[in-house]
Amino acid sequence: MRGQTVILAGNSQRDFAKSLIDMAPQNAVVNIKERKRSNDQNALMWALLSDVSRAKPDGKTMTTDRWKMAFMDACGHEVQFEQGLNGGFFPVGHSSSKLSVSEMSELIEFIYSWGSEHGVQFSEKPERNAA
Repeated sequence: MRGQTVILAGNSQRDFAKSLIDMAPQNAVVNIKERKRSNDQNALMWALLSDVSRAKPDGKTMTTDRWKMAFMDACGHEVQFEQGLNGGFFPVGHSSSKLSVSEMSELIEFIYSWGSEHGVQFSEKPERNAA
């Protein structure tokens, strides 16, 4: 049996997944995880980060990539930095592409909240279920 991916959208998919487990060979591996963030969420995140970067809240001038790392860190996602070949630093560790839909929603909500508290005018209006 080759690897199988099943999206647990309803009862029939759940039943099918259960039957796959029953047919699985000894020592097979099952990995159930939440769906990763959507392309729409990713596009929204970058639009919001661009708004924050242009607004320069509290006089902070950072690229959208640096703002992303700052927000991910503030939301508790692992962000580490390593020393680069020319003496600078570069980010390593948790990437926003690995966030689940709910984790990305939390990050987006935090960007909206923090930005609003710091006078950022967002070009994208908050949609509470950006998935």
